[in-house]
Amino acid sequence: MADDEYEETNRAPQGDRHGEGNRAGGHVPVLLKPAIDFLAIKRGGTYIDATVGLGGHSFAIASVLGRPGHLIGFDKDQAALTRAQEGLQAPAECEQDWPAITLLHGSFAEVGERLEAATADGLLADLGVSSMQLEDPARGFSFQAEGPLDMRMDAQSGMTAEQVVNRLDERKLADVIYEFGEERRSRRIARAIVRARPIRNTAHLAQVVSAAARPMKPASGAGYGRRGFRSERIDPATRTFQAIRILVNHELDDLAGLLEAAPQVLRPGGRLVVISFHSLEDRMVKEALREGERQKIWRVLTKKPVTADEQEIALNPRSRSAKMRAAERL
Repeated sequence: MADDEYEETNRAPQGDRHGEGNRAGGHVPVLLKPAIDFLAIKRGGTYIDATVGLGGHSFAIASVLGRPGHLIGFDKDQAALTRAQEGLQAPAECEQDWPAITLLHGSFAEVGERLEAATADGLLADLGVSSMQLEDPARGFSFQAEGPLDMRMDAQSGMTAEQVVNRLDERKLADVIYEFGEERRSRRIARAIVRARPIRNTAHLAQVVSAAARPMKPASGAGYGRRGFRSERIDPATRTFQAIRILVNHELDDLAGLLEAAPQVLRPGGRLVVISFHSLEDRMVKEALREGERQKIWRVLTKKPVTADEQEIALNPRSRSAKMRAAERL
């Protein structure tokens, strides 16, 4: 999820990486039509939705698969799976022609371990955090509402954001904020966090970060307002919250695992479609597909990332940050 998309979410949540209007969870996923088009879904095939969320993409895939097909969905968040299960029930008009659906609790990095090799015709991954998670203050993802510092997508395991904020040494914390948040003021922010310990909730963390991240006036003053301070489009806490969330959920490690496993689980001719929301993810996907093409593993279908058109952005501003890449297994 990019800075502006994460900021948009914190300011006015729009849905779980989605807009509005789909039966599954009441949402239409970002880049739904191009994602379905690039998957080239075959009736009776086996398809993997690596990030089920509330089931928006899954519902669209299931609608094409028909009774002979099989949809397999992964999600770290058990609450999301529970809601998706309800939204993925066969509608009355398709009751006799609805695929088998298997929902698995776990990271998409486990795809290669939990599924047999060369059994899938397509794999979709819509990366990022969901608004179901962001809109619940008890989950601790958003800096717009006070809540515990948790940020775990899997609320039952792993370290919390509170442990990261209060236990990491200053240098490691600064490195995390710089690497995963691409925050140039990382050392100043890390120093302020360490001095403010213990930090127990999201509001306190946002206050500390915002105070430490106040823009500094450069010698030239170019690009700065009347008082000499750079006017920032995003909240000062955005990048730091993003960085901590990525660390807590091992998001980049999991993505690397997925990109490694995808060629194993896909049959020849199977399609991989990945939608990302920030530059770190998109860079990893682009490089993996490029290297796979060099090694004759993939045929890249998107030389440039597919992005939302003006109509979709108008309906769902968060889609502005989405980038989709696709490839076919050779």
